[in-house]
Amino acid sequence: MKNSAPWFLACFLALSLHASDITVKGSDTLVILAQRWAETYMKSHSSVKIQVTGGGSGVGLAALQNGQTDIADASRKISAKERDECFTKFGAEPTEYKVAVDGLTVYVNRANPVKELDLDQLKDIFTGKTKNWKEVGGNDAPINIYSRENSSGTYEFFKEHVLKKKDFAATAQTMPGTAVLVERVESDPNGIGYGGAAYTTGARALAVKKDAASPAILPTQETVLDGTYPIWRYLYNYVLPKTDTGDVAEYLKWIRSDEGQEVAKQFYYPLPKKLRSN
Repeated sequence: MKNSAPWFLACFLALSLHASDITVKGSDTLVILAQRWAETYMKSHSSVKIQVTGGGSGVGLAALQNGQTDIADASRKISAKERDECFTKFGAEPTEYKVAVDGLTVYVNRANPVKELDLDQLKDIFTGKTKNWKEVGGNDAPINIYSRENSSGTYEFFKEHVLKKKDFAATAQTMPGTAVLVERVESDPNGIGYGGAAYTTGARALAVKKDAASPAILPTQETVLDGTYPIWRYLYNYVLPKTDTGDVAEYLKWIRSDEGQEVAKQFYYPLPKKLRSN
């Protein structure tokens, strides 16, 4: 009996090591889709255990640089500085995979009479130049801005592509995630915010115009994939070359397969066929 404990421990360790653990961390925009991908994949790959957490694109990419995650989820492209830091530490840049397409959505309360805005109007609202809804055809009421935190890839994308790198209004209220942001807009008749298309529930999506003379376009699969909706983006996975092997590589390939993209359609929009894995 003396030797039974070490024998049992050896068997337990062998079985434990047989299961592969994959860690995924980053974008709050991607987190609900990443969790669904993980759940679906593990049902048919019982030896693979996938742990998914959010925190923001910047948090995920920092974790990748620090060797604390296998896959970094991001709702924006990795920055040159982040690439350089990975190269300095690991001697290689992360590999980038496009994994889905998103129509970044501008949310308002369902009671708000404003149905559409152009990009210049959005810039003026979110930078604080336009302060009252009546200036854009709405009620005589102050505009309450809800924004993401600056570690968010959605924040950075919106600032670059809509605000043209200008700062958000000092009055903007920072929300820790898109789900919370949408809840606030849903309960605030004068609220406006932005986030991934997956979170459109109680709030309403605005139609967006490229300019005052352009048609107003709602974010749908058709308008996002053909580029007529003006605020679209890819969603990304980043992985270091040294870990882009074995179960991690197989999982990333599955995400970009037809099966994985069917899961993506539950929340966002699928990759064009030419960007999928064979």
